[in-house]
Amino acid sequence: MVEAAETSTSHKMEAAAYATSWEHLADELRCLDLHLHRQVVMQRPEQPADPLALFKGLVLSEAEVVGLLTQTSNLDAGQEPQDSNAAEPQAIAQAVSRIENEMAERRAASLQAGIYLSLSQLAQLFHLTRFEERCLIICLAPELTRKYEKLYAYLQDDATCKKPSVALMFSLLCQSRPEELVARAVFAPSSPLSKYRLCNMNDNGADAPVPLPSRWLKLDDRITNFLLGFGQIDARLETVARLVSPQAEGNRTTRDEEVYSRVRRFVRTHFAKVPSARRGLIFYFHGPSATDKQSVAEAACGDLGLPLLIADVEQMLSAQYPFEEICWLLGRESLLQPAALLLENTDGLLAEPDKHQVRLKSLLEAIRTFSQLTFIVGTRPWQPPRKLHEQRFVSVEFKLPDARTARQLWETHLNACEGLGNDEAEMALASRFRFTASQIQEAIESAKDLADWREPEDGRVTMADLNRASRVLSTPKLGALARKIDARYSWDEIVLPEDQFVQLKELCNQARWRHRVYGDWGFDRKLSLGKGLNALFSGPPGTGKTMAAEVIAGELQLDLYQIDLSQVVSKYIGETEKNLHQIFGEAQASNAILFFDEADALFGKRSEIKDAHDRYANIEVGYLLQKMEEYEGIAILATNLRDHLDEAFVRRMQFIVEFPFPGEAYRRRIWEVIFPPEAPLDRDVDVGVLAREIKLAGGNIKNIALAAAFYAAADGGRIVLSHLQQAARREFQKLGRTWDEGWRTVS
Repeated sequence: MVEAAETSTSHKMEAAAYATSWEHLADELRCLDLHLHRQVVMQRPEQPADPLALFKGLVLSEAEVVGLLTQTSNLDAGQEPQDSNAAEPQAIAQAVSRIENEMAERRAASLQAGIYLSLSQLAQLFHLTRFEERCLIICLAPELTRKYEKLYAYLQDDATCKKPSVALMFSLLCQSRPEELVARAVFAPSSPLSKYRLCNMNDNGADAPVPLPSRWLKLDDRITNFLLGFGQIDARLETVARLVSPQAEGNRTTRDEEVYSRVRRFVRTHFAKVPSARRGLIFYFHGPSATDKQSVAEAACGDLGLPLLIADVEQMLSAQYPFEEICWLLGRESLLQPAALLLENTDGLLAEPDKHQVRLKSLLEAIRTFSQLTFIVGTRPWQPPRKLHEQRFVSVEFKLPDARTARQLWETHLNACEGLGNDEAEMALASRFRFTASQIQEAIESAKDLADWREPEDGRVTMADLNRASRVLSTPKLGALARKIDARYSWDEIVLPEDQFVQLKELCNQARWRHRVYGDWGFDRKLSLGKGLNALFSGPPGTGKTMAAEVIAGELQLDLYQIDLSQVVSKYIGETEKNLHQIFGEAQASNAILFFDEADALFGKRSEIKDAHDRYANIEVGYLLQKMEEYEGIAILATNLRDHLDEAFVRRMQFIVEFPFPGEAYRRRIWEVIFPPEAPLDRDVDVGVLAREIKLAGGNIKNIALAAAFYAAADGGRIVLSHLQQAARREFQKLGRTWDEGWRTVS
């Protein structure tokens, strides 16, 4: 009989702690089997023998159901079969009661022994009642074996209804109608099962809402995996989040030690105070994207022995699932792991709180509900809404190393590289690349790989290797807003008057020695802004402004980006500022040279305010001035009309270089250097005549020389005067001017 069998089992397992979660779940399923058996007995119909033979496979007979209930479950191997003669509901109810008491004792013993039980942990995390635990077990059963699908279909009188309905939950777990009325609250939207998405409730696909008892439930896949002991993050988060396991100490040279120490002390103090720890702790790390915000977060989590769940907010905004759902799943995942939460690439969300008000509210609500320790990472300052102050909020600014620190960091790392630890190398690298400690270490490791590839036998790292690795590492992600230019020109190829040539040299020297002046000589402490180099190149088209920018980039071994103004300036309010912020922010870490060609459209005179559009245009100009002063790299503005620039811009320029229209002597020099040594230029070509008769700027002369080379290639011979004449004629046509036979131009 059931009673005797359960009594024997109880004696064998008296108050023994569960060894594993699965051992506990097996008992829960054994108890469920008894509930199901009782329900089958209670609703046994009066019917003739085998009336369903004609419908075999479509419906389930009672005999088949009883057979299922009396089978030894494959998932519960080793248990004795249930006594099929114990058909009395009262006897089954008593057996259920004894198993429940036994499980309660064993769970308590497991808790005291520190043994992890997944169902107990889930109940603790989400404050579940015992009734809600049983509901989860009912939903878990068909996820393990199809046996329960058939049983549920039979009890619900529908062979297609293989998932448990709310009505089935009532019939299995409630003893009276008043109990059912109370249990309805378990399935309300605000209850843990629904609120935390532990179960998904479906209305059977009906067009109109169906009554609560007719709705069926399915256990959430992530909760199923949690109960079975699988720790992978929710499959719906795999494209937007990743889990890392930081070390408690790690490599201290890869982070800002002062910031880390303060964060570490604060976190320890917060969680050491029991009342304080009940409030969530949120850090907002902001500053240039290259700073080691994630490293500090990982180090702090390593101290606590917590993994770090890192989510990309930009990817969340464009993910397959709704943003609000991902936020909730992400917060719940941080609780299930458990893990601290880090949100990266948040600028797009935080910079426009009005536009993303609903999304931001959902994200903050998920943090408030689930996460005890959260790191939000951005580049600009941000202050959360007032209601977030229910949690502790700490804003931490990260800065790139100053001049002195940057040189010390390079010195520390270069000393480990044979032949590179010297003042000149440290100064050169510190002036070109404003790297954090972790970036310097990464650059050196990449340089070692380059050296091994170049010379496998020797593998000695050179300055060229370090420069190449650093430039790859520092390449900003400017996307469609800028175009990277490969600097191919040298000082020998640019033709300028002596004074302008010297100015360009002076600009390079300031960039090269900035770390000595600002760092070693202390000028860094005297200046809060304006530590970069802002230069204005003005002059007619084709006079060498872009070439000069390339020469500077090549001399300093820095990347050069030409800004596409058509992509920067936007008619939508706020878009221009956002684009400028992205440009300067991405370029900051690498000290990339920003070259604003044809800058008149953006850097024009600030107009008198006649309407709202003029007022906003002036705001854009003011914002640009601010970003230029904050930028510590080189920003070059090229304009054809200097008179269009107002005094505020001119005052902020360290260098103003005029590129004049070349006179005959300079045009001759341009003609002399424009042809490569390999080009088959005929000896009869007189560059003096070309300089005298073709009164065009260097850019036009380059076009003529190139076109003449193609004419010569097509003729299969050398570049002769007739080829240059034909090319010059075409160039003048492009300019809307005609060419006469006497090497003269007419309007």
